[in-house]
Amino acid sequence: MSKIIKNKKVLIVGAGPVGCTIAEILSNKKFNIEIIDSRNHIAGNCYDYKDKFGILVHKYGPHYFRTNKKRIINYLNKFTKWIPGKYIVNAFVDKKYYDFPINLNTINKFFNKNFNSSQAKSFINKISLKNKNKKNFETHLTSTIGIKLYKKFYKNYTIKQWGINPRLINESVAKRIPLKFNKNKDYILSKFKLMPKYGFTEMFKKMISKKNINIKLKKKYKFSEKDLKKFNFIIYTGPIDAFYDYRFGKLGWRSLKFKFKTFKQKYKQHCLQINYPNNFNHTRSVEYKYVTNQKSNFTTLSYEYPMSTGDPYYPISTIQDKKILKTYQEKSKILEKKGIYFAGRLAEYKYINTDQAIEIGLKTAKKILSKKI
Repeated sequence: MSKIIKNKKVLIVGAGPVGCTIAEILSNKKFNIEIIDSRNHIAGNCYDYKDKFGILVHKYGPHYFRTNKKRIINYLNKFTKWIPGKYIVNAFVDKKYYDFPINLNTINKFFNKNFNSSQAKSFINKISLKNKNKKNFETHLTSTIGIKLYKKFYKNYTIKQWGINPRLINESVAKRIPLKFNKNKDYILSKFKLMPKYGFTEMFKKMISKKNINIKLKKKYKFSEKDLKKFNFIIYTGPIDAFYDYRFGKLGWRSLKFKFKTFKQKYKQHCLQINYPNNFNHTRSVEYKYVTNQKSNFTTLSYEYPMSTGDPYYPISTIQDKKILKTYQEKSKILEKKGIYFAGRLAEYKYINTDQAIEIGLKTAKKILSKKI
């Protein structure tokens, strides 16, 4: 057995996908790793567990794993087996269910037409507004799909989700939304759509179950200069503004609250996820058995309620937020020279998917391994 070199010590703040990936890579290079997390579990927002009815649910909302990069799958193959991910989503609009994101079926059903693909493209182009300024969420979408589809499928959903006028939201958010002129019902168009067979928590648990990785849960972190003497490197994956005690201002985040409800029937919904743009206070309901492939006479759904306070989920990224972030990023560049790295959704103040979090972890670990100790 290889001897662990005692002077190679790393502190990782956060046991989510980024932290677990970095810990796994560095542990193979005989670093001593200490992971701390303020929550009572690992896996970050990917954390899943079986409820009292034996249904595997995602505590912090659905995580639909997908990626276009085979190397990400190859890396994770060491820690999990996979099941195919079929992610079908509907939107409930005017008492009808529509394919979502908008596709050819949606367009034909909503406008009571029978277009083929090219006819639908021409029609949408005709009804789309010719906005010269596409710099915000609303103008970008009305320029892409027209005002009717925007109002019915996106406007109120966006207001519920973000709590602000859609015109104050950057167009980059709208650019993530696909528009399909075929009958493809898949919510996600990535090359690989897979779910860890035994859940995300089990996958991350396998990644960090090593003798030279020490995990401390329910432990909050506050930076001290003493840490630089104790550890060769510090990787911080928490909110970047919290690291600096909000010295230059608080960044804007949207939070979420989840309500779970179990039904004594095999399935409650006709598909995995239903979005509610114009009805109810929740934005969507999710039935997890559609992605876990569990067999049970019970089923559990989560209902998602956007909040202005609570754990940070989605960066709002207003103009003011970007100014504040720039200041924190400039300070962080200086700290990186001392061996402190900011990595992940919260530390970089950007929305990322799980595969992107894994990639950030791999790249950060590679950067650390390139340094001379």
